[in-house]
Amino acid sequence: MRRRHAALLRLGITLALLATLAWQLNTGEILARLGTLSPLWVAAGIALSLPQVVISAWRWRLTARYVGIALPWPRALREYYLATFLNQILPGGVMGDATRAWRHGSRADAGQRGAAIRAVIIERASGQIALVLVALITLAAAAPLRDAIVTSLSAAQSGWPWAIAAAALLGLVAVIGLRHPALSRALASLGQDLRQALLGSRVWPRQLLSSLLVVATYVAVFLCAARALELPRSLGVLLPLIPPLLLAMAIPLSVAGWGLREGAAALIWPLAGLPAQEGVTLSITYGLLILLGSLPGALVLARDHWAERRRPGAATRTAVAGNREIG
Repeated sequence: MRRRHAALLRLGITLALLATLAWQLNTGEILARLGTLSPLWVAAGIALSLPQVVISAWRWRLTARYVGIALPWPRALREYYLATFLNQILPGGVMGDATRAWRHGSRADAGQRGAAIRAVIIERASGQIALVLVALITLAAAAPLRDAIVTSLSAAQSGWPWAIAAAALLGLVAVIGLRHPALSRALASLGQDLRQALLGSRVWPRQLLSSLLVVATYVAVFLCAARALELPRSLGVLLPLIPPLLLAMAIPLSVAGWGLREGAAALIWPLAGLPAQEGVTLSITYGLLILLGSLPGALVLARDHWAERRRPGAATRTAVAGNREIG
């Protein structure tokens, strides 16, 4: 029940954010621009999902190996495509990764299920660290945007006490949680695996390089979306604007980052002296390209569904479950 409420809350947040943007912007013009997308650049953006998933699956296999759990190549590719698709259609943007961890752990020995979960956590953390690094580097190189953001933060001084109070409250909750024995053991295991699979001297260069390559594919999809819209912006103008939108998508408060990404674009584009509607249109186009690129995961889902139905005893189990519900 709590999971259902959380999913409905995230869906509500997504719809509320998109409705607010639709109220503030010219939706008719946005839809008209989306109707004139260049098919060639759309195809290029969708095609980038292949190297994106291949590199991500390789990073997941690398992480799993260093935490001591096997992950064959074909399974890694299938599961990553499935996770990408589920992340696009389920609230929170992380349910696909949770499913990936659960499915991997269910095929492993009982003692390795925790390792399978930690492998997914570390693999995702590797990607987020690389994204933050890229965002900081591009922001540092874009002086006008950096100065505009600093000015905006300085103007919002009244909100800092609340932010500090919220951070202090979260710190207090974390300290109390760490006193729980089960959580302490889980964090200890995670810390050990982090040292082995992410921070070790033999593995961190490969983690960083693969994660930077994945971030590069995300940025490339954004650039394909910009070309599909025929936006008159150079690479130097667009490059600092893209990583903040990717970071906004990582916040697990909406469906696949929808609403959060577009809201971030509506805030960041004016800081760079560009129209907010342009940023929102680009963000929507990116979201559509990512969704289309994840569709092979739907085929994996359908394949698993039919394989389960054709498995001996599946019909009997379904009948028994139905009788229990009726009873």
